[in-house]
Order: sequence, then structure tokens, then C-alpha cells
Amino acid sequence: MELVIAAAIGILTTSGVWLILRSRTYQLIIGLALLSYAVNLFIFSMGRLRVNAPPVLDGSAPVDVAAYTDPIPQALVLTAIVISFATTALFLVVLIVSRGLTGSDHVDGREG
Repeated sequence: MELVIAAAIGILTTSGVWLILRSRTYQLIIGLALLSYAVNLFIFSMGRLRVNAPPVLDGSAPVDVAAYTDPIPQALVLTAIVISFATTALFLVVLIVSRGLTGSDHVDGREG
């Protein structure tokens, strides 16, 4: 399981950085989205990858910390998803306005 998550984080990061280095604005936005997904997976994996483990402690039994997942990375990832959605929407609006003003979708505003 850890190998699959690590490979997914690596592939998303590599694809995101490659797309960010392209000269078109739409590819830049997709690259930023992929990079944010990679960061979200990384933060989520920091809370321990466990299946069917409760995230909240109950007071009835003695506390075994290894039996629980950490809820803080899950809350951070949920917040990051909302923020990245709003940022992507803002970037798309800026892309549309920039394309309308310059007539080009290149980052520097000119072909070539």
C-alpha cells in the first residue's frame, strides 16, 4: 500500500512540475492542480495508512495509539481541497481574461 501511494505521489509531482514548465497557461493550471493533488496525498499519508481504523479515540478502552489514525492530516487535506478548488477557479478566470486581452494563451503573452 505504501509503495502504491509513494508511486502515485511521485508520478503526480513529476507530471505537475513538467506541466508547470510548459509555456501555455492552461497547462500551467493543470500542472498546479496535479501538484496540489500530490501534496494532498502526501499530507494524507502522514496520518498513517490504515484500513478500518477509527480516527477518534473512545474513552471506554485503554488507548493504543498504533490502533488509531490521525485525524489532523485528514482535516488539513479537506481544507486544502477547498482552497485549491477556489484557486483553480480564480486562475481559470484570469486565464480567460488574459486570453481575451492578449489573444494568446502563452505565459509571456506572445507566440514563439
